[in-house]
Amino acid sequence: MMTKKSISASRASLILFLCQMIIALEVPLDLSQPPTITQQSPKDYIVDPRENIVIQCEAKGKPPPSFSWTRNGTHFDIDKDARVTVKPNSGTLVINIMNGGKAEAYEGVYQCTARNERGAAISNNIVIRPSRSPLWTKEKIEPKHVREGDPLVLHCSPPAGLPPPIIFWMDNSFQRLPQNERVSQGLNGDLYFSNVKPEDTREDYICYARFNHTQTIQQKQPISVKVFSSKPLTERRPTLLTPVGSTSTKVELRGNVLLLECIAEGLPTPVVRWIKEGGELPIKRTFFENFKKTLKIVDISEADSGKYKCVARNPLGFTHHTITVTVKAAPYWITAPRNLVLSPGEDGTLICRANGNPKPNISWLTNGVPIAIAPEDPSRKVDGDTIIFSDVQERSSAVYQCNASNEYGYLLANAFVNVLAEPPRILTPANKLYQVIANNPALLDCAFFGSPAPEIEWFKGVKGSILRGDLYVFHDNGTLEIPVAQKDSTGTYTCVARNKLGKVQNEVHLEVKDPTMIIKQPEYKINQRAGYVSFECTVKHDPTLIPTITWLKDNGELPDDERFIIQKDSLAIMNVTDKDDGVYTCVANTTLDSVSASAVLTVVDRPNPPFDLELTGHLERSVQLSWIPGYDNNSPITNFVIEYEDGLHEPGVWHYQTEVRGTQTTLQLKLSPFVNYSFRVIAVNDVGRSQPSEASEQYLTKAAKPDENPSGVQGIGSEPDNLVIIWEPLKGFQSNGPGLQYKVSWRQKDVGDEWTSVIVANVSKYIVSGTPTFAPYEIKVQALNDLGYAPEPSEVIGHSGEDLPMVAPGNVQVHVVNSTLAKVHWDPVPLKTVRGHLQGYRIYYWKVQSLSKRRRRHVEKKILTFNGNKTHGMLPGLEPYSSYKLNVRVVNGKGEGPASPDKVFKTPEGVPSSPSFLKIINPTLDSLTLEWGPPTHPNGVLVAYTLKFQPINNTHELGPLVEIRVPANETSLILRNLNYSTRYKFYFYAQTSVGSGSQITEEAVTIMNEVRPVYPRIRNVTASAAETYANISWEYEGPDHVNFYVEYGVAGSKEDWKKEIVNGSRSFFVLKGLTPGTAYKVRVGAEGLSGYVSSEDVFETGPAMASRQVDIATQGWFIGLMCAVALLILILLIVCFIRRNKGGKYPVKEKEDAHADPEIQPMKEDDGTFGEYSDAEDHKPLKKGSRTPSDRTVKKEDSDDSLVDYGEGVNGQFNEDGSFIGQYSGKKEKEPAEGNESSEAPSPVNAMNSFV
Repeated sequence: MMTKKSISASRASLILFLCQMIIALEVPLDLSQPPTITQQSPKDYIVDPRENIVIQCEAKGKPPPSFSWTRNGTHFDIDKDARVTVKPNSGTLVINIMNGGKAEAYEGVYQCTARNERGAAISNNIVIRPSRSPLWTKEKIEPKHVREGDPLVLHCSPPAGLPPPIIFWMDNSFQRLPQNERVSQGLNGDLYFSNVKPEDTREDYICYARFNHTQTIQQKQPISVKVFSSKPLTERRPTLLTPVGSTSTKVELRGNVLLLECIAEGLPTPVVRWIKEGGELPIKRTFFENFKKTLKIVDISEADSGKYKCVARNPLGFTHHTITVTVKAAPYWITAPRNLVLSPGEDGTLICRANGNPKPNISWLTNGVPIAIAPEDPSRKVDGDTIIFSDVQERSSAVYQCNASNEYGYLLANAFVNVLAEPPRILTPANKLYQVIANNPALLDCAFFGSPAPEIEWFKGVKGSILRGDLYVFHDNGTLEIPVAQKDSTGTYTCVARNKLGKVQNEVHLEVKDPTMIIKQPEYKINQRAGYVSFECTVKHDPTLIPTITWLKDNGELPDDERFIIQKDSLAIMNVTDKDDGVYTCVANTTLDSVSASAVLTVVDRPNPPFDLELTGHLERSVQLSWIPGYDNNSPITNFVIEYEDGLHEPGVWHYQTEVRGTQTTLQLKLSPFVNYSFRVIAVNDVGRSQPSEASEQYLTKAAKPDENPSGVQGIGSEPDNLVIIWEPLKGFQSNGPGLQYKVSWRQKDVGDEWTSVIVANVSKYIVSGTPTFAPYEIKVQALNDLGYAPEPSEVIGHSGEDLPMVAPGNVQVHVVNSTLAKVHWDPVPLKTVRGHLQGYRIYYWKVQSLSKRRRRHVEKKILTFNGNKTHGMLPGLEPYSSYKLNVRVVNGKGEGPASPDKVFKTPEGVPSSPSFLKIINPTLDSLTLEWGPPTHPNGVLVAYTLKFQPINNTHELGPLVEIRVPANETSLILRNLNYSTRYKFYFYAQTSVGSGSQITEEAVTIMNEVRPVYPRIRNVTASAAETYANISWEYEGPDHVNFYVEYGVAGSKEDWKKEIVNGSRSFFVLKGLTPGTAYKVRVGAEGLSGYVSSEDVFETGPAMASRQVDIATQGWFIGLMCAVALLILILLIVCFIRRNKGGKYPVKEKEDAHADPEIQPMKEDDGTFGEYSDAEDHKPLKKGSRTPSDRTVKKEDSDDSLVDYGEGVNGQFNEDGSFIGQYSGKKEKEPAEGNESSEAPSPVNAMNSFV
């Protein structure tokens, strides 16, 4: 919505014409003229008695006028009163009463006369009255004792002040007393109660009178009101407290404010309505105040006379009062006399026309003297309200006064007749510049004076012709109007004034500007409370005009709040509140025009809670609920949610009942028996839910038999020989009555047994003992209470308790798919041997040894579970070129069955990891020495290494690539015939028969001369990876205080490197947020060293896993316990040795090496017997008497890339295709003891054996 503030062409022309006509009649001050009153005090002048009295009278004339005063119709001799002075060059009186004077002594009617040789002008009669603020007369006010429901009037009766005081009621804490339709203040200041309530009892009803003129407040004695109860209350129809009777009259003057009042009493409180008999109330001028008890009509006229009726109504009846309003009028101007300038011999008229009710009398004075007794002037003739002048001469100059009066007031106007003979003069400044907006009227002034009145002509341009035609309007005051100025209207305009005494001209200039426009206006916004909103306002304007952008709210200034942020083309409001709701206007002002655009901001929020909940139509199984919606906060209510509380069974807990659309406020609710209901309602709109309403009254329904049976009935066994029957008990309100119990029935399925039943209390479980293992049962649970049984329940099938499976899966076969994946097949077990619900099969598998390293390692068993009746599964994440064992077990709800015999399988070779390091030493002019370490994970038998290298020039461009094959048993190489002072980049990787592994990169520079150069080196970049992070470390040689950074990316990807800054000069960093099971490339660089970076390293994160089963042997508490036991045994043995050495009473220890035990065999998982074992690396037998811990565990050692290394161990599951669906287990077994675990020294256990 955009508006352009501009005055229409016709209206602007009229206003300017009228103004400049007055200016044209203004006689220049250098010419003789009679006096003119320019400023005077108001007719009714109320003064502050504490300050000096200033009575204004200013006038102009040539020669300057002298002043005199009358008081109460007689000459006021100023010189005789020392307290009265006149301002210099003025007629204004100053009466000094600050030093002991009294304002009352100067009350009266004052009139000023300004006189010079050409006439005399007079002021209005100025009535001086000092303001008065008298005190209340002292009186004893008796307490008011009122019966509840009766009317009451507390009289204020303020003292008569000048001007009348403003009345208001407060308590003794200076808090305004609340007013409403029942309690309100009348126009006379009295406090009216339509009916009193107990809360009206108080002792501090105080009436205050504020006298604004003297800035004082007077207070009446407090009034005490005591309301006593009288029940039942008797309702009554309305009667009027004021005005009295059925009719009254009121006279008001034209232009004033009409106030009509009707205050009624009654019970219930009446409501007042106003009408005008035989007509309509003026819509734009009518206002209702004081809770519609006062009718206010502003700026009244004679047309507002008539009969006004107020009607007070309540449910018991109504009363009315008719007020006959008569509008009178003090005199008002129709045509006021205007100054008249004539040249000798000319004619003229003075017109004085006024109206009023009654019609005013018109009288003329000349120079302050009634014209009837004034000196004769043959050139004038009085004709009622007009004076006609003919053939005037210079002696005809005078000031004439017109007085229009009736009983309600008077009007007095001065107008002079000035007879002059003057050649033309132009009063508008020369070369004045006018600027207007295109398509608007242009008004070019040519203010002139001359006697006789000159004729005016306009020209455009230096040699232009006289302007005529419809494109221009020529006003009598000399103004040239161009109704619709265009760009081509720009130029210079010449005004020529001539009369019989001479000629004069003046030039003015016109510039036509482009209009200001808002090309992007603010838009309507709906915003939630506490949100952010922005209005745009983009302005286009003439380049020579600078606009000022102003924002308004509801046509007023923006609140002084830092939440409002004004920018060049927008207004932003932060943290919007309810008060921000309204119309926002962007106003663009220039010196010539103003445009505006507005938009509405509607602030929405959750609705206010409903109120006045009411229950009606009470039935056994239903009730009607009604409510009143709360305010929707500018977002319509879409639905209502009804909740209930059961005060009998679940007090304080609210449940969902139902919901209805937002237009519905009444609902029939279905109820359950034996529930003590309370209801509440929540309103919902697009913003959210309201707070709940206040709770309704309670409603207790009658008891009845249960309508339903418990849900969730199940039969499961907790032991192999029992059946546990469980169910979801009925909620409190579902019981339908007191004494809720359950009838539990069961029988074994398909064996022809009769039903066995028991009645139990309000519980949720019953246990049947002595059942066969995992047998099916038919089960049902029926509810009952003191009034009877629920309907017959439906039957469910349950099973008695499970036991561990009896047999292991057979015919276990392993098919190795590739170096990291194997497929396992097995035959399912007979279902009857499962002895429970078949949950699936579980594969235990572990790595026995690496075929390349030929050494034993600690056993880390992993577990994969395959749900359902599967007969195969995939084992992912295997290590290449390794030997594995596995077994399979069936799983039911009780646990695992026996394990199948261990199955051994081997994985084939894979590609190796990158060499463990690559370093370049001993640079010379034409050679470099390379040293490296074998891959940490060869994943097979290495067959060779491949070295590739190429030179790098100063612009980091790569040269030709050279490839060299190196035998697998080599660990160093000297490259010769290289270019001196050249940087080379090296790529190095190992190979097995399967293929090439990941490469490691490095850079080095040959020296320029025999002096070894000093350059930075970052080498041996290594990565230790987990599932989602990796520890990166490196070695650095070079200048100190270097800032490192780590770059990484997915191996083989063309994506840009990701860069992480290393804090400080550390030589390690942790990369986080990596993707599990992904190969990454990494390199390390140094800031400020010409972009130097290390060679690349490649690592792979572990697969995604959840937690695994935890081996007890790896737990800290278990290790601590074992250490404590070992320490106690050691202390005991030391004591024994000491005693034996001292006493010599013990037999000599058998020689430890006499009988060596056979080679220690690994113990099987299930029975603890020794299995087969062979170690190609070490065959050192243990000494006699050595023992293993009872739980067959040893301290956890590092394992090669096991899944346990990356997180806590848990069970794992895979689909039959090998995809991961479960959890790994971190359970470990003790690996066969290495030979070097034997010792020549006796172990504590050996010592104990020797002792016993």
